[in-house]
Amino acid sequence: MPVDAFTLPDFYLPYPARLNPNLDRARAHSMEWAREMGMLDAPKHGGGTVWDEAALAGMDYALMCAYTHPDCDGPMLDLITDWYVWVFFFDDDFLESFKYTRDHRGAREYLDRLELFMTAGDREAPEPRNPAERGLDDLWRRTVPMMSDGWRGRFTTSTYNLMVESMWELDNIDRERVANPIEYIQMRRMVGGAPWSANLVECAVGAEVPDAIAATRPMRVLSDTFADAVHLRNDLFSYQREVQQEGENSNAVLVFERFFGCSVQEAADMVNDLLTSRLLQFEDTALLEVAELFAEHGVPPDRQLGVAAYIKGLQDWQAGGHEWHARSNRYMNDNAVRGGPGASALGGPTGLGTAGLSFGPGLRRRTRQRIQPLYRQTGPLELPELYMPFPVRTSPHLDAVRRYAVGWAREMGMFDSIPGVEFGGVWNEDRFRANDVAYCGAMIHPDAGPEELKLSADWLAWGTYGDDYFPIVYGARRDLAAARACNRRLSLFMPLDGEPAPEPYGPIERGLADLWRRTAGPMNRRDRARFRLAVEDMTASWLWELDNQAMHRVPDPVDYIEMRRKTFGSDMTMSLAKLARANEVPEEVFGNRVVRELESSAQDYAIFTNDLFSYQKEVQFEGELHNMVLVVENYLGVDRRAAADVVADLMAARMRQFEHILANGLPDLFEDLDLDPAARGALSRHADELKDWMSGILQWHRAVSRYTEPEQRDRARTFLVPAIPTVPWRQPGTPAALPGAAPAATRAVPDESASDKSAPVLTAVLPAAATLSAPTASALPGARVPARSADPAPSASGPAEPPGPPVPSVPAAVPAPAGPPVPSVPAAAAEPPGPAVPAVPVSVPDPGGVPVPAETSAERTRGERKGAAPAASAPAAPPVPSVPAAAPDPGGTPVPAETAAAAPPAVLARRPFEVRAGASALPGARAASGPAGAELASAPPPAAPAPPGPPVPSVPVAVAAPPGPAVPSVPAAAAEPPGPAVPAVPVSAPDPGGVPVPAQTTGAAAPAAFSGRPLGLGTGAAALADLGRRAG
Repeated sequence: MPVDAFTLPDFYLPYPARLNPNLDRARAHSMEWAREMGMLDAPKHGGGTVWDEAALAGMDYALMCAYTHPDCDGPMLDLITDWYVWVFFFDDDFLESFKYTRDHRGAREYLDRLELFMTAGDREAPEPRNPAERGLDDLWRRTVPMMSDGWRGRFTTSTYNLMVESMWELDNIDRERVANPIEYIQMRRMVGGAPWSANLVECAVGAEVPDAIAATRPMRVLSDTFADAVHLRNDLFSYQREVQQEGENSNAVLVFERFFGCSVQEAADMVNDLLTSRLLQFEDTALLEVAELFAEHGVPPDRQLGVAAYIKGLQDWQAGGHEWHARSNRYMNDNAVRGGPGASALGGPTGLGTAGLSFGPGLRRRTRQRIQPLYRQTGPLELPELYMPFPVRTSPHLDAVRRYAVGWAREMGMFDSIPGVEFGGVWNEDRFRANDVAYCGAMIHPDAGPEELKLSADWLAWGTYGDDYFPIVYGARRDLAAARACNRRLSLFMPLDGEPAPEPYGPIERGLADLWRRTAGPMNRRDRARFRLAVEDMTASWLWELDNQAMHRVPDPVDYIEMRRKTFGSDMTMSLAKLARANEVPEEVFGNRVVRELESSAQDYAIFTNDLFSYQKEVQFEGELHNMVLVVENYLGVDRRAAADVVADLMAARMRQFEHILANGLPDLFEDLDLDPAARGALSRHADELKDWMSGILQWHRAVSRYTEPEQRDRARTFLVPAIPTVPWRQPGTPAALPGAAPAATRAVPDESASDKSAPVLTAVLPAAATLSAPTASALPGARVPARSADPAPSASGPAEPPGPPVPSVPAAVPAPAGPPVPSVPAAAAEPPGPAVPAVPVSVPDPGGVPVPAETSAERTRGERKGAAPAASAPAAPPVPSVPAAAPDPGGTPVPAETAAAAPPAVLARRPFEVRAGASALPGARAASGPAGAELASAPPPAAPAPPGPPVPSVPVAVAAPPGPAVPSVPAAAAEPPGPAVPAVPVSAPDPGGVPVPAQTTGAAAPAAFSGRPLGLGTGAAALADLGRRAG
């Protein structure tokens, strides 16, 4: 097969390669061991031998092992080298004996015999007949006794996969079929042997992964990313040898070349980009997820050190593997050490890893992942043609189940107001009817009876609600701890042995408790445990999305696809389908590669369907990073239309793979496993249900309004504002009331004042003529606040102040009464009045790292001069110790005083709202002590003016507290001269992006410019403080 040559790309090489000092010993030992096993005179098809001594010396597997395991001692390096000599001999022997000859029956017998030498317990291996069997028998006896049973089980599985799944490669060669990219990555892990190498790393470093965490997501991701990086690197180096010389079609460069229809060089560059992405995913997992895993499972310190040694061993393998590929005569590496893009920038000697340090590709890829803009004005995505060969069928019970589903959702509380949502609930009844989950259930289960269809619709409603609930309630304020606590509680409502569950709290828990009772009740304990694990995997994947969103990280493409199957609920759906046929199909059949690939192909088609239809909803209106179109945009650096075409091509490729398995894979599986007619019929029905599942999901997305632009704009422009609920949770059906206000009807009015009609606009309208207390009203945009008396008694109030002038286009901070300076900015010596500061906004970082537009001094001065009455100033105060004191909040809740290093006040985009009321809630405001600090008055009595002071630097000014001590940790500054007071009536100020933003009252933080969040309503501190006290 003729192929074009390509230049090796610039590899991401963050770890230095090191060489084990026992290299010469391992070289001598491995050559002698291969001779003893008969590998140097094994005949090959067509004459000659598979290997001879010169070929083995040239490939130099001892050098590879010395690079990949630089810290182990001499005997261990001998053992590891022997394992790699064996696995490479097996690969070449299988190629010569069976791939070239297309001998499927002989290949099956060969692999079945090898499996017998992986013994467990008292089972004895047969007498070996060939070099591959002899080598495996010897290595198994030398290795397994020193390791635990848990390690032996994992190593057996990975060894079995790399041997037996070689039949997949043989079948593709026989059919001249090249896999699609997703299929290839999944299968290459099994046949490529890198998970097997990861197991050997545990052996080499003398530290096993604890059984309690071996199957968790972080450890699995470490193994998978390691494996993918090893295989992709190998494919780049081995392209010429495998594709041109051996006629292989299992190579990532060839797969990408065929799928994308591009040149070999472009394909090689894309493979290298994916290799870089997988290495970055490895780093993120090791640095961010493993420590949390230790804490969650209570891993003792000595085992933590063992896991750290294992991770370091995987890093050493990556660095050493690249160095060996660059030197071995087995691969294309003419420019890998000197002179090519992968060459060392250091020049000079190439030993000890100088050819292997290159950070540029990683920095470029990581930067692209982290700077993805949010809330882009994408407009509707023009959908490409989607390949769907199966018809849509619909259940005759649809209308009845539609009526039932609304009642069930209402009973579970899915239409109620909930804590964590600024106004209202996650859903209302109209939105639920628009989602029409019953229609989806009727198409994916067209043959189900009425009760089965009700259960299907309820699971769909619960899963969709949970998928909406977590981002709205926890993601918007980045409250990952609360999200994890919520997720942990969900397992309590899925008891395995009928133990009592706690009282459910809210729609998520109430719905799951009801569904678990109806679904898992008839199951045996083993099936219940499996199904609970599937549900837990789905809910845990919601946390994965929140973590990525909080870190502003576009997911790695491979990690995204694998996790999307969980977030979409398709893994749970497949689990339930398997349990329904547990009595007809043997358990091991569902674990067979053919069935797994049949299911994953269908899953990927469905999740990509969702991502195409939901692109505008998620990217433009919700600021999401978890969408396959966006992931492809970010990975390939293309626009959304090109990315959508790639996603559609992936859907078509997965559908054709599904059809290929139906036509060829399942019949071969029936014969290979000699299944009885009942099992064959059950698997055939399972495949037919997957057809209905894919076609039904596609039709549902085409029919419902959930993903349309009018629906999204309606949600953004007209936001229903029911009464804020009290805390703790109220039961469904009971009325909710605003704190301090009687229940009243609410209404939603479209905002016609927005200058930019393309941006999402939210307008909240309060009950007419509502009488609100000042703390309550200050929390509500548009509410009129009665003026508060200077008397600190809570019941005193004065007449309402008249309306004030408009606020400038950059939200202005509320001027404080004259008093001590804000300690959060360095003081400067007093200077005479000077010219006005130019109105150039300065970006001030918030404590969470989000830049907030700061007003300039000139803008602040203009805001002070517009129709405001003079405010009194306070005398200077004595110093106070630098330990923050607790000052009572106007609502009576003690609030810790901010330190001098606190940031300027602002309502920051995508940050949790402050739950403190009044000026004490503002970062940078000092706490008052004594009776005078009990409450901040909006109109303090006149006091002696302070001497003039210097202008405040161009950062937002916090509200100064009444007379109180100064913090000595920064130099004191002279107090500002008296300035005019701002009327305590909120007005609407246009946001820099053109979206009207409700202004805050005197007792709340100054509003900052929103970043386009659909749910970015300004919320005052006083009402939230009251809610916090009730919840707390």
